[in-house]
Amino acid sequence: MGNPNRSRSIWSRLGTTANFVVLGFLSLIALYPFWYVLVSSFSSSRAITAGEVSLWPVEFNAAAYFRLFDDGQLIVAMGNTILVTLVGTLLNMALTTLAAYPLSRRRLMGRNLLLLFIIFTMLFIAGVIPNFILVKSLGLMDTYWSLWLPALISTYNMFVMKTFMEGLPEEIEESAAIDGAGDWRILAQIILPLCKPIMAALSLFYAVGWWNSYFNVLLYITKSTQQTLTLKLYQMILQVNQSLLNNSGSEGVESVMLTPEGIKAAAIVIAVTPILIVYPFLQKHFVKGVLIGSVKG
Repeated sequence: MGNPNRSRSIWSRLGTTANFVVLGFLSLIALYPFWYVLVSSFSSSRAITAGEVSLWPVEFNAAAYFRLFDDGQLIVAMGNTILVTLVGTLLNMALTTLAAYPLSRRRLMGRNLLLLFIIFTMLFIAGVIPNFILVKSLGLMDTYWSLWLPALISTYNMFVMKTFMEGLPEEIEESAAIDGAGDWRILAQIILPLCKPIMAALSLFYAVGWWNSYFNVLLYITKSTQQTLTLKLYQMILQVNQSLLNNSGSEGVESVMLTPEGIKAAAIVIAVTPILIVYPFLQKHFVKGVLIGSVKG
């Protein structure tokens, strides 16, 4: 008779290998669209139009990137986006934390009523026109406060952090209170260090939202020197498309090397790359924070 433990071990290894193969294949399928956009951005107009681009750049050229960065407007827009993202994320996390901590404490008077009012804001929103009128009446047009103030806090993210804080042992807070620590000191020195996973996850949520913000910038920011990356890329794509259309009959080098699809691909790569660079540093905290913040409670 064969050894049943050895047979079980063989099947276990085969199952693990099959899982890795399937997951690896699915990962390649998920990554291929971005890889295709990347290689298209470095391919020639003729190769893209002929459908010859698949895994590697064909007739390599970086004309699309040179065209987008040509006048320096994209550098300014990227700086504006970094400013909007950093300040917006800091404001979001500060207010989310200050709202979630007291609401997670059962000793807060009127806690249930406050939670009811907050949930109400998730069900009903004013809409675009009332928000626009409000921002304009406050004199916030063409300032970044028109972006930050209406989006100071996400109710959903606040509830995720509140759920996480409710899962922390109450004995830690009670022992600190016995030693004479007040609420602010407990929050700063005890609660926040324990909330690093959920804070990293929510910071990434907020930062990605600010980095990709487009519609509010289109509504409230009219000065070209204050526009953010996504809006500037959209405007530059329209300008390039119109320029190529007007020069479609010419035989210049630029008309041969550039195509609307190549410009769009380069714009996507420029917009997505910074987030892809930041994400690996937050991945561990991101996964842990989302799982704990959404399950506990």
